[in-house]
Amino acid sequence: MNPVRLTAAQAAVRYLAAQDVEIEGATVPFFAGVWAIFGHGNVAGLGEALYAAREVLPTFRAHNEQAMAHAAIAYAKQMRRSRAMVCTTSVGPGATNMVTAAALAHVNRLPVLLLPGDVYASRRPDPVLQQIEDFGDGTVSANDCFKPVSRYFDRITRPEQLLAALPRAMAVLTDPADCGPVTLAFCQDVQAEAYDWPEAFFRRRLWTQRRQPADPREIQALARRLRDAASPLIVAGGGVLYARAEAALAAFAARTGVPVAETQAGKGALAWDHPQALGAIGVSGTRAANAAAAAADLVIGVGTRLQDFTTGSRALFANPDRALVQVNVGAFDAYKHGAEPVVGDAGAVLEALSAALGAWRAPPDWTDRNAADPGITLVELEAFLAETDASLPSDAQVIGAVWRAMDEDAVVVCAAGGLPGELHKLWRTRRPGGYHVEYGYSCMGYEIAGGLGVKLAAPDREVVVMVGDGSYLMLNSEIATSVAMGAKLIITVLDNRGFGCISRLQQETGGAPFNTLLDDAAPAIDFAAHAASLGARSEKVLGIAALEAALERARASDRTYVIVIDTDPAISTEAGGAWWDVAVPEVSERPQVRVAREAYEAARNDQRLGD
Repeated sequence: MNPVRLTAAQAAVRYLAAQDVEIEGATVPFFAGVWAIFGHGNVAGLGEALYAAREVLPTFRAHNEQAMAHAAIAYAKQMRRSRAMVCTTSVGPGATNMVTAAALAHVNRLPVLLLPGDVYASRRPDPVLQQIEDFGDGTVSANDCFKPVSRYFDRITRPEQLLAALPRAMAVLTDPADCGPVTLAFCQDVQAEAYDWPEAFFRRRLWTQRRQPADPREIQALARRLRDAASPLIVAGGGVLYARAEAALAAFAARTGVPVAETQAGKGALAWDHPQALGAIGVSGTRAANAAAAAADLVIGVGTRLQDFTTGSRALFANPDRALVQVNVGAFDAYKHGAEPVVGDAGAVLEALSAALGAWRAPPDWTDRNAADPGITLVELEAFLAETDASLPSDAQVIGAVWRAMDEDAVVVCAAGGLPGELHKLWRTRRPGGYHVEYGYSCMGYEIAGGLGVKLAAPDREVVVMVGDGSYLMLNSEIATSVAMGAKLIITVLDNRGFGCISRLQQETGGAPFNTLLDDAAPAIDFAAHAASLGARSEKVLGIAALEAALERARASDRTYVIVIDTDPAISTEAGGAWWDVAVPEVSERPQVRVAREAYEAARNDQRLGD
């Protein structure tokens, strides 16, 4: 077999372009494209290789390295991890700009391939421009920052190392349990070095989406637990959606009567009006979901990592006799909180469990109790979301206007601040994939870039981004990218003059209002003019009625449309939320802090640690 002589960069690009995946019977490339901001460290090597392959592996240009990685990660999330994107940067600040995004992907178990440039493997010109020098370790570069936030990390110092590194990278990116960011730090001189590659390395390969069954003994143990339970509850997480198991969950809940509460990542696993849907759980949860969680004698997590917002900082599951079972494709998550593990794909487990249970149904008094308390009632919901003549509407009222304006195919995108909590409680998800809120890392700046990634994954769906003024100011450059790519977004900017939710938290823990909201001396920021300068259509509106009219104009627009509305920073929806462990100082001169500390210590008594 004749060898193929290519540079390491050319070989990497050819290999990546040859990796396929099957989605609903169709074979498509696993990588939908490469986000690239070129600089020294990747422009000569990978840049040349990507130009030659642009017809089979398209390259997209962004304006910020963190933002382009957010877009790639959002694309993978919206695609339920079945496809991914690549991101490449220069050697120094371009690379470290992606570290935050890598952490976000790691926390959320989402695939992205990061190819930052690196220093010279030969060390001939050391130190090169932008090189970080470690005074005690000559092997360290800036890219070592990626190690704790990558599921797999390698530094390519010889071309032939790609023969092992690239298949390992693909194995991680496509594995349901190990899935997460992969970083291949690519030494810039190595990118340009030639090597005689085996032709077989570039053959097309089809990667399958594994549906791992659970051990039958774990299924039978869970079935016994359910039969003995008086008040079982399912907590649906993102793993339900990644496994495309929403239909299996809906069928299981309907047949057995077991109520279902949803995490942020799991929201949309059940339609909002499913008879067993209790809505959001935890700190941003509904009354019914949290009451059921407090009373449940069996809590079954399905595809959730049970972070503190879900568990009320380990105080929400209050029944002293409760048992916890974790259904998860990853053993790391299945054993959390002392849970009994059921390690397997969410859909495969639900199907096997349904068969094991036969005609069993949850006790009638438990199902009747939950049916009588549908979370936030429609009357309450409409009150929270209603139109208002107030000059400064609440976040909830803005959410209501956006929800009313969008059809059932729309996707709402959000990430940080007070909006995710309001959306978790109040947004009525009509279709799976219609709720895209990044709350595992709660990363300010994700929203607009994430919306771009969602639009690339779902070009036929309206994508509406909800973002606060704080997040907008942190990272807005991909508005220009969305306009240039023709990837239309509807962006609603809620301007409460600063970090409203943190201001509320500051005061709830006894602190004085300080350094969170902009004072009267700070200039008013014209977000609409700024968005227009990036190529979007934009306007500022006053009040909910004007917002609804603007949303109609936005839907009719042929390009990204930004709507700005002033909101009240002091109002949030007080309905059902669980306690959250935010440490309050033990000693303070402020009496408000001392009072808050007493309440904090009392609440900590409800935490269940070690189980």
